Amino acid sequence: MLRIAVPNKGSLSGPAAEMLHEAGYRQRKDAKELVLVDPDNQVEFFFLRPRDIAVYVGSGRLDVGITGRDLLLDSASNAEEVLALGFAGSTFRFAKPVGVDVDDVKGLDGMRIATSYTGLVEQHLAEHGVKATVTKLDGAVETAVQLGVADVIADVVETGTSLRNAGLEVFGEPILISDAVVIRPKGAGEDPGVDQFLRRLQGVLVARRYVLMDYDIRAEKVGDAVALTPGLESPTVSPLHTEGWVAVRSMVLRKEAQRIMDDLWAIGARAILVTNIHACRL
Repeated sequence: MLRIAVPNKGSLSGPAAEMLHEAGYRQRKDAKELVLVDPDNQVEFFFLRPRDIAVYVGSGRLDVGITGRDLLLDSASNAEEVLALGFAGSTFRFAKPVGVDVDDVKGLDGMRIATSYTGLVEQHLAEHGVKATVTKLDGAVETAVQLGVADVIADVVETGTSLRNAGLEVFGEPILISDAVVIRPKGAGEDPGVDQFLRRLQGVLVARRYVLMDYDIRAEKVGDAVALTPGLESPTVSPLHTEGWVAVRSMVLRKEAQRIMDDLWAIGARAILVTNIHACRL
C-alpha cells in the first residue's frame, strides 16, 4: 500500500485535499484524523505538519508527500521534488529597515539575519560566499529588527503590508519562489504506485489548465481554424452531414478560450462550445 504524507493544516492543506479529491482519492472528513486508509486505491494518507513532511519522506518512512518547495529545501532532507502542483505560491525575500544601505545579498556580510527558514537562508548565503549570523524564529519575524534581535530578516512576502507596517522594505533578488510540490526520497527506484499517483495529479493539473473546444467550420477554412486550435498533438476533424462543413474538437488553454472563440468566429466558425475537462491522461 502506498504511504503518502499530506499537510494537516495551513495554506497547503485545503488545496492539497481538493486536488487529491479531484484525482479520485478518498479524503478525511474530520480534521482530527491523522491517518486515513483508502483501500479502493491502495493508499494510506498520513496528515502531518507541513514542515515535517520532507523529513519523513526523506527518511524513507513514507513513499511520497506534498509540501512546500521552501520547506523541502529548508529541511535539507534526503527528499527531492518530482512534480510542481501550482498552488500555495509564495516568494521568499530579504527585508531591511527603510533607509539602511544594503541592496543585495553581498551587502549582508557580517550582519544578523532573523528567519524561520535557517537552512534555506544559510544555503543561499553560502552560495554567494556571504558570512552572516542567522537566528531562527518561529513567528513574528517582522519584529526582530525593532526588538534588536537582527539587522535584517528573511521571510515569505505576499503583499508586503506586514513589512511596511513594521518599517521594512524588501531588497535584492528573491531567495526562492516557492509553491506546493510532490516529493519522494532521493534515488528511489521505480514504483508503479508512485507513477500512478503522479499521473493522476498531472491529469488534474491538465484538466485545470485546459478546456475542450468544439466548433463547426467550412472545410476550406480548416487550415486557418487549426492554426488557432492546434491542440496538444492534433485536433479531431470530422465531416458534417451538411456538405462542405466539418466539426473540429481540440484542447485549448482555459485562459485563452474567450480570445480563441472570438478569433474562430471572425473566420466563420459557428456552434462554438467550450467544455470543462474533469479528468485526463496524456
